[in-house]
Amino acid sequence: MRVGNGTVVTEFILKGFSGLDQKLQLFLCLVLLLMYLTTVMGNAAIIFLVCVDNRLQTPMYYFIGNLAFLEIWFTSSTSTKLLVILSSGRRTISIGSCFAQSSFYFALGAAEFVLLVVMSFDRYLAICQPLRYAAIMKHRLCIQLVAAVWVMGFMFLSYRLVLLSKLTFCGLNKIQHFFCDTTPLFQLSCSDVSLLWKTESFFILFIVLSSLCLTVASYISIFFCILQMPAASARRKAFATCSSHLTTLAIAYGSCIALYAPSSDHVSLDTNSIVALLNTVLYPFLNPFIYSLRNKAVMLALKESMARATAQLFP
Repeated sequence: MRVGNGTVVTEFILKGFSGLDQKLQLFLCLVLLLMYLTTVMGNAAIIFLVCVDNRLQTPMYYFIGNLAFLEIWFTSSTSTKLLVILSSGRRTISIGSCFAQSSFYFALGAAEFVLLVVMSFDRYLAICQPLRYAAIMKHRLCIQLVAAVWVMGFMFLSYRLVLLSKLTFCGLNKIQHFFCDTTPLFQLSCSDVSLLWKTESFFILFIVLSSLCLTVASYISIFFCILQMPAASARRKAFATCSSHLTTLAIAYGSCIALYAPSSDHVSLDTNSIVALLNTVLYPFLNPFIYSLRNKAVMLALKESMARATAQLFP
């Protein structure tokens, strides 16, 4: 399609990783495919175990199951198209698909940040208020908290679709990224995006920074509670769990801030794409291992489920 001044754009071309050699693109595609499949299968296994094992019917695993569900859709919103780009070279994406990808990416990301706040609050109650934990974190409250997370995600999805529908594109159609991110879309638009950009920046900063502050506050309180534990073994176990969680939080928040800080507009395409991979591929890939599959209760439930399945297949 010829694209020039006055021509309405109906599709975009994603230019992310276009500078790589074809063999290197195929190698990267294979690595990302293995990580994506591992992410989907690992998170699906967690959801299955949380649903069928009575020992995992607790608030913590209920939240982890929802996080696993979020992770599958969050990484799928960008990884599937990236795999198509690297394997086949088909870089075009329709404007409708582009808007949908962008909206789901940001909506699921916002919901995940809110869910991380809920999970950190749950861990704070479990460690710092163990005697009141069961009375506070009842099943009804857990459902309400998760419902609030999904409602916020839906509201952000609706807001993104309305925002993007106000943009018009009548010039270049090459997006300097491997997915439909906000900055390259605004740069290509021939609309006045100054107000939209300020609104978008406010929402991103509000969600990221407010959730980060609440999560950090919970973990600071947890650390002080851990230091007061009399048993050294209990302290080491709690610190190990918290350090693993903080590693994934550092990747999630660090990559998000690096991508959407004002100074990131001047970062090169390759650097921006690599940072985005940390957020969209590496973080969802690590979560099943850090939050669940390193947990003894989850591993025991997994082994027993596999043993039952093997017994049924080979009686």
